[in-house]
Amino acid sequence: MPEGTGAEPAPVDPTTPWTALPRACFDLETTGRDPQTARIVTASVVLVAPDGAVVSEWEWLADPGVEIPEAAAAVHGISTEKARAEGQAASAVVTELTAVLAELWGQGTPVLAFNAAYDLTVLAREGERHGVPWVEPFPVLDPFILNKQVHKFRKGKRTLGALCEEYGVVLDAAHTSAADALATERLAAAMAEKFAELQATASELHRAQIGWAAEQAASLQEYFRRRDPDAVVEGTWPVHHRV
Repeated sequence: MPEGTGAEPAPVDPTTPWTALPRACFDLETTGRDPQTARIVTASVVLVAPDGAVVSEWEWLADPGVEIPEAAAAVHGISTEKARAEGQAASAVVTELTAVLAELWGQGTPVLAFNAAYDLTVLAREGERHGVPWVEPFPVLDPFILNKQVHKFRKGKRTLGALCEEYGVVLDAAHTSAADALATERLAAAMAEKFAELQATASELHRAQIGWAAEQAASLQEYFRRRDPDAVVEGTWPVHHRV
């Protein structure tokens, strides 16, 4: 595993609820909204103990090899000039990040990502661009999908910021990958305290989210098609098909 801070994860008992186990959280900041074409700008992985204490952290700044649009830079604060001057080559970041996640999944450690299908699709496409072998992401926990399942009729936005505010999770330095990653773990833990059905094993929840994500996408697509008969909402999870 590439160098981080703290200890490497120990093997995880897959029959234990994820809330009683070490878990990691993962986030990307990128060049755009389309996960099929976006490039990684920053990436963070944070490993936490069962009590939520931070055990290890990994962070990357990448030179994505393309211009970072002003709109994206305004969100995460990384300009093209900064990325080129201070960032690693994108191929190196993708290689190291994939290795960290592969090690975590190889140990059975659940990886939490908010709207995971975006981040993991970006990483999958980046891996294809740079010839980095893909690792099957399992298990993954996605508070975005989980919240839509256990709180179906919630009104308002379901952004990370909005849900953190609802659950009393502090989100400092929003839209930096490290802060968003850790807030994702805190949010998932808070949701599990409120909804007992989320205190399951990571593998059970991972498999359930595949079906939940498909159902949620189909429902949203039906809604959109009231105005646009050709609207399509991608429902594959945790990685969208390549288009």
